Amino acid sequence: QAADLSKPIDKRIYKGTQPTCHDFNHLTATAESVSLLVGFSAGQVQLIDPIKKETSKLFNEERLIDKSRVTCVKWVPGSESLFLVAHSSGNMYLYNVEHTCGTTAPHYQLLKQGESFAVHTCKSKSTRNPLLKWTVGEGALNEFAFSPDGKFLACVSQDGFLRVFNFDSVELHGTMKSYFGGLLCVCWSPDGKYIVTGGEDDLVTVWSFVDCRVIARGHGHKSWVSVVAFDPYTTSVEESDPMEFSGSDEDFQDLHFGRDRANSTQSRLSKRNSTDSRPVSVTYRFGSVGQDTQLCLWDLTEDILFPHQPLSRARTHTNVMNATSPPAGSGGTNPGSNGNSITTPGNSVPPPLPRSNSLPHSAVSNAGSKSSVMDGAIASGVSKFATLSLHDRKERHHEKDHKRNHSMGHISSKSSDKLNLVTKTKTDPAKTLGTPLCPRMEDVPLLEPLICKKIAHERLTVLTFLEDCIVTACQEGFICTWARPGKVGLLSSQNQANSPSGTVV
Repeated sequence: QAADLSKPIDKRIYKGTQPTCHDFNHLTATAESVSLLVGFSAGQVQLIDPIKKETSKLFNEERLIDKSRVTCVKWVPGSESLFLVAHSSGNMYLYNVEHTCGTTAPHYQLLKQGESFAVHTCKSKSTRNPLLKWTVGEGALNEFAFSPDGKFLACVSQDGFLRVFNFDSVELHGTMKSYFGGLLCVCWSPDGKYIVTGGEDDLVTVWSFVDCRVIARGHGHKSWVSVVAFDPYTTSVEESDPMEFSGSDEDFQDLHFGRDRANSTQSRLSKRNSTDSRPVSVTYRFGSVGQDTQLCLWDLTEDILFPHQPLSRARTHTNVMNATSPPAGSGGTNPGSNGNSITTPGNSVPPPLPRSNSLPHSAVSNAGSKSSVMDGAIASGVSKFATLSLHDRKERHHEKDHKRNHSMGHISSKSSDKLNLVTKTKTDPAKTLGTPLCPRMEDVPLLEPLICKKIAHERLTVLTFLEDCIVTACQEGFICTWARPGKVGLLSSQNQANSPSGTVV
């Protein structure tokens, strides 16, 4: 039925604590009943049914398990009773809704320990919550996300690390470090092959689950990135026959669906290589919203995903960063690492982008570097000139930088050494910048957003892709529904409430 926003199904007012996160159990949800978990700023977790309005359950009520803010809560995929809760203490706890919490603080026994993580079991005579306690990294654990098949868990922390675990065997699969600052958000591609993170470095970072390495960074936001999400409905496998995802959210949890899609993609790519037949295009679409009030949409295309394959023709807005020397420790992940511009015959040099997210690096003179026809010597000379001017500008405006600056618009290749020093003082033991854990900006392709649009007056906090619309929300309390092209009439007839008259690509 069409939603009447003046008559909510359920309304609850809390005193002394604020709701911070929530999650529905899609596995058990029906038209008459839905299990909703709500996490709170004081550390408690509540289980409610907003449709039945039956007596709710409260976990960690006495705050004996953890007193810190709940940062993320999610049902374990495929389970009717298990759920995972993350706190700003850096701990995660596994609960079972059927079990109660003890009247005294729990005692733990070490189950498994690894690099920057430890997992403990709850030691008690009778089974009680929590079943497990995970300690991950340093500082707050800001968000976690289960892989589409439910087997792996990706966590992002305030220490700037992405850590991916095998959830059942409690083993660390791989790690990644932010360019600087904490990582705030994380999501998986629909087929589980890629993970995207966002955080305090104003970047979105794409990490390959299979290769355990950074394959691209995206620069378009002017402040911290608060949410990243894949759009499964516009992800396509072949240029002439796009594969449109349809169906309910549960369909995307199907492991075999992801495998079939992955296999078909690989077979098509191998066919292209063997027969030089019609070009195949692989495109993942994802979005991000940030504290700069902007929504960005990004395309992850085959020239980034498969850099060692010859490009048939440029069909993205992707800018590949050029290094004047081969990238260190990146194993040739940069398609343009030969020091020359990637040339696309028949294309003229595009004009520099007027937006603030145009490339602020030494390759800026190459105007995106993918279609430059300048010879190496001239490109190198102009590149040095551009670097110097950017460096001088950085020196002049150094004192004007805002407190969480290191914004990508102020970083040139010359001043990256200073940034490196700042990073080393914060995470000196790691010394990650310039390693595969955290490659330098010039070592990996740099994505530019397909669109970058200011859509709110306050910091954006929510981004959800649905089949006929995109939903966003901000700290001002506004929830906005944006129609997809061709869906405007359909959406307005379904929803009687006033929604923004906006259309997103």
